[in-house]
Amino acid sequence: MQTANDANKTRRGLLIRLIREFRKGTLEQSIDRIPYEMRPKDADASRCCIYKDRVVLKYRIMAMLGIAVEKETDESRQLSEYLRDANQRQQPDSDILSVLDVACSHCITSRYLITNACRGCFARPCTFACPKNAIAVINGQARIDYNLCIDCGKCTQVCPYHAIIRVPVPCEEACPVNAIRRDAATDRQYIDFDACTSCGKCMTACPFGAILERSQIIDVLNAIKNGEKVVAMVAPAIVGQFAGQLGQIASSLKKLGFARMVEVARGAEKTTEHEAAEFIERMHNNERLMTTSCCPAYVETVKRHVPELLPYVSSTRTPMQYTSEEIKNQDPSAITVFIGPCVAKRKEASEDLNTDYVMTFEELGAMLAAFEIDVASEPEIELEREVKAHARGFATSCGVSSAILVEMKNSHPEMEIPELKSEFINGLDKKAVKQLSLYAKGKLPGNFLEVMACEGGCVGGPCAIGKVTLATRAVKMLADKK
Repeated sequence: MQTANDANKTRRGLLIRLIREFRKGTLEQSIDRIPYEMRPKDADASRCCIYKDRVVLKYRIMAMLGIAVEKETDESRQLSEYLRDANQRQQPDSDILSVLDVACSHCITSRYLITNACRGCFARPCTFACPKNAIAVINGQARIDYNLCIDCGKCTQVCPYHAIIRVPVPCEEACPVNAIRRDAATDRQYIDFDACTSCGKCMTACPFGAILERSQIIDVLNAIKNGEKVVAMVAPAIVGQFAGQLGQIASSLKKLGFARMVEVARGAEKTTEHEAAEFIERMHNNERLMTTSCCPAYVETVKRHVPELLPYVSSTRTPMQYTSEEIKNQDPSAITVFIGPCVAKRKEASEDLNTDYVMTFEELGAMLAAFEIDVASEPEIELEREVKAHARGFATSCGVSSAILVEMKNSHPEMEIPELKSEFINGLDKKAVKQLSLYAKGKLPGNFLEVMACEGGCVGGPCAIGKVTLATRAVKMLADKK
């Protein structure tokens, strides 16, 4: 989930400004002036100078137009030219994230550091704790020989003054699959897209806002402007993001120009039904494990980094895929737009013929602000149909397992139902990826494994704008509503 900070504030401000200008029909005329208007000559610089601030703003806007900033080499091109490219493209590219080199601080290699809090104490526990004799006290101050240090961290555990700290590289630290690499020649970070699972953790971790998501907001706005039947497919987590009821969110989306709102929980009903049946079949065939398949970042993690677990991943499609298929079957001319908290859904949508675009909650929030729509003040319209309570619970951790259990009990009373021995991975990190390998080898218990890349489930996604605790409560309240 995005936290409140200057980088996020700037990004959201830019989004609102772009959408507002698009709405007025003046974006092409005004877009080149935006960096200068946001950083005038007498403004305080966020970086070394306002000129660098302006360059960073330009590249941020390019990413919002869906441009891969690291591939652009012609610095003389104007934003209005990139806007024309975005307006003319038929579909967005499949690469999701970009590293903005000019905004990157090029952090030093992560290491342990002895601060001025060191007192050069007589006991010198740090020197005794170090297995490689990498620490020595010189002139009353402990020093680390980085040629010997193996980053074990034992020194920081024993220092009585907490004078030894670990200085991380935040994006590298956050990535669960080590897809953030450092170029040996330039000493700069880059994303290895062959390893990247599009989880978005690096984007939220970078304190310089140097990792950008390539937006599809211009594509959606153009589709609405051109009179297409644009259908908003809202993820179950949406109720915890905006003030107001689901019916008011549906009303707000129509005011934005969407033809209708469809709950992705409708697709979750089908995912639950098929996944429950698949689990029963696998257990009756004496298979020892099945894992969920609805989190695209998790599935990509398995494909790219833990392939030995792939045979245990459910073959059931995701709620988004079932929902978009239903809409396309009803009206093949409809433009389907998934709206949720997830970066990885962009990758999934690029491989799904029925899902046209993906918007984030953050982008929807910017759109509502640009159109001056207060969801809580909108009239509540009737939803298209009621959705099963357990399907709405997919947005929270353990929600899928609970849904599978309910489905098996309610839909297969005539069958011998295998016992569901659920285990959970609530957020992927480096340790959790190692756990996945152990599950594949049968070294951890359970016959059903639910994996969510984001802590707390989808409500904790990188593009969520609500607090996880409040969003979880809102989702559960709606799921429990009779």
